[in-house]
Order: sequence, then C-alpha cells, then structure tokens
Amino acid sequence: MKDNPLVQLLLVFLPLSFLSVGGGQSVVADMHRQSVTVYGWMSDAQFLNLFALSRMAPGPGSLLAALIGWHVRGWSGAIAAAAGIFVPSSLLVYGLARVWSRYRGAQWQLAVEIGLAPVAAGMILSTSCVLLRSSEGGWLAWAVALSSTAMLLFFTRLSPFLLLGGGALAFLLLR
Repeated sequence: MKDNPLVQLLLVFLPLSFLSVGGGQSVVADMHRQSVTVYGWMSDAQFLNLFALSRMAPGPGSLLAALIGWHVRGWSGAIAAAAGIFVPSSLLVYGLARVWSRYRGAQWQLAVEIGLAPVAAGMILSTSCVLLRSSEGGWLAWAVALSSTAMLLFFTRLSPFLLLGGGALAFLLLR
C-alpha cells in the first residue's frame, strides 16, 4: 500500500498540512525534501519550475502541492496532494476558530500568537534557503536575495518591484 504513489502523496502532505503555519510558503522546504530527495519524484530544476508556476498562478501558496501531485500521478495525484494539504488544516482551523473566538484576549492565546510568529518566519527562511540552493544562480543569487532583504528591512517604503528590477539588472551585468 505504501508503494502506491497516491498513498505516498497523502503521507507526505497530511503532516505538512498541520505544519503550514504562516501559509503554504512555510512548508515548501519540506515539500522539496520529500519530492526531490526522499521520493525522487522530480529534479531540483523541475521543483523550481513547479514552484515558479505556483507563484504565478492565483490562489494559495499551497497550490504547489497539487502541482507536485499532478507531476507524480496526473489528475488523481493532484487531487490526492491537494486533499492532503488542504483538508486536515481546514478542519483544524474550523474547530480552533470557535475556541479562539470564545477565549479572545486570554493570556495563553496571546502567548501562542507571539510564539508562532518566529516559527513561521523560520520556516519561510528555510524555504528561501532551499530555493536558493536549488537554483543555478550561485553566489550572485544569494547576494541579490540578501541585499534585497536588507533593503526591505531598512527601507520599508521601497517598492519590491525596484528590487526585482535591480536583481535582474545585477544578473544581466554580472553573468
């Protein structure tokens, strides 16, 4: 049964559903690890292409799971992966929303909210590192990413489009 790709997709995405604190972006690093390293469903380049496609398409960041499922097994894989990533967390959020609203402002609730923020930030940072390592940009990709992040942190009113353009220009000039 575990050799069935649909079961494998479910076993990969069910636990990730509960870890997607901060949105689908926070589990991309583990999606990569499972898809490329553990199961060998695709190469780094194929994963990056699916990631780029999921970012360009409208919808949630977890759309990447359905694209991975599609790559593995077509429509049935897309449905299995999407169900694995969306259904468990949706049910959990529905149940927690009732409890959350009942205890609004409670001390434990504030502690949970404050505690989850750095967890989500760390998971998103790990995703950035995995994507940069998988790309073929080398040191230049890391330099552009780090300088863009620093500029956004220090100059919050700076448009991200300027940074994208600057990064593209850096690649054109230095490659």
